[in-house]
Amino acid sequence: MIRDRARLGGCALLAGFWLALAPAAAQTPPDPEQLAREAQQKLSEKQAREAELKAIEARLAGNTEARAKLEAEIASIRADRAGLNQALLDTTARTQAAERRIAALEERLNLLQGSEAAIRRSLEGRRGLIGEVLAALQRIGRRPAPAVLVRPEDILEAVRASMLLGAVVPDLRQEIEILGTDLAELVRLRDGIANERKSISGELEQLAGERRRLASLVEARREREASAAKDVEAQRAAGSELATQAKGLRDFVERIEKDISLTNRAADAARQVLEAETREQRDRMAALAFRDPARLAPKIAFGEAKGLLPLPVAGSQSRGFGDNDGAGGNTRGISLTTRANALVSAPSDGWVVYAGPFRSFGQLLILNAGGGYYLLLAGMQRIDVSLNQFVLAGEPVAVMGETSETASTITGSGTGEPVLYIEFRKDGVSIDPTPWWTKPQSEKVRG
Repeated sequence: MIRDRARLGGCALLAGFWLALAPAAAQTPPDPEQLAREAQQKLSEKQAREAELKAIEARLAGNTEARAKLEAEIASIRADRAGLNQALLDTTARTQAAERRIAALEERLNLLQGSEAAIRRSLEGRRGLIGEVLAALQRIGRRPAPAVLVRPEDILEAVRASMLLGAVVPDLRQEIEILGTDLAELVRLRDGIANERKSISGELEQLAGERRRLASLVEARREREASAAKDVEAQRAAGSELATQAKGLRDFVERIEKDISLTNRAADAARQVLEAETREQRDRMAALAFRDPARLAPKIAFGEAKGLLPLPVAGSQSRGFGDNDGAGGNTRGISLTTRANALVSAPSDGWVVYAGPFRSFGQLLILNAGGGYYLLLAGMQRIDVSLNQFVLAGEPVAVMGETSETASTITGSGTGEPVLYIEFRKDGVSIDPTPWWTKPQSEKVRG
């Protein structure tokens, strides 16, 4: 963030300087500091609003993504709720089936119990007869049958007993067999019903627990669905508010861009008028004073001086035109590392349109070389020329300091040594100064 701000504070501010100071060849140019401050304020405000707009757009994208996730979660919850409801219905069906089985077993048990009661009533109705039979059997068991030939009086009693046993015993045996069979079936059925009831009771208890769990899950899902729906509405409202803010910021940025465009066009028009007014005068002065050291205009057009200009200071190049500036951009000039207190000369004939401190660039010197060309020198500690003064190529104009006076993102130096930053511009656009020097910039140069 700091490096980007420094880079923007360098490149954008210098661009604003060129546009604001282009008509400065007039006798009384506008205040360059005021023009620079206005340009910087507009650019800074535009950049701040653009950064705010990007942040809002990022939040808006996150809002849209969060809303999509919540809507997907709601759809999943609804699908899960349908599955849970179906499971609840299945559990209810199994519970009712178990209850129907219990009811059928109880009905069968009631029928068997009715049969048992009927058998018991039948036996109870013949209790007297059975008692006599049992008594007779008991007597027979205690006393053997009498000898008929010995005691003829016992014949009647024996006959009676035989008749009674012959009549009762078959029926009694049949009743006893039926009763035994019914009682055995009743016992078996009671044991089966008891086991079935125990099994069904456990199943019902398990089903009841499952129903409670499913009901709890359904309720939890319903609550989460309601909560997610509220979150979606909140995200939708926040997204609408962010969209409104983003639209307002876009409109504001567009208005600032239009203002900057109008300012630039006005500056270009003023520069063109000024150049048109002074072109004839400069050409006439150059023709009269071509070999005169006291000339007041460039001896030749700057565009024709390629390969003829001396470097303004003795030093070595630390960063060339178009190199990576370390902050995501490219340099618009070159940087020369110099000795402490090195003397700086004018690289070309020109008029001083700005001379003084500026932001983090140290002392800043801007020369109007004519023909729409401007030369910028930054990083000096002291400037020895004044505003509107005409200087000759090679004329001393400034002195370097003991350490670097310029921002490292512009010069590319982090050693603390003095660094002179040089930038050429043509009609407001940065150009490569390499073709104008007398020696290639890939080599270490002196004077």
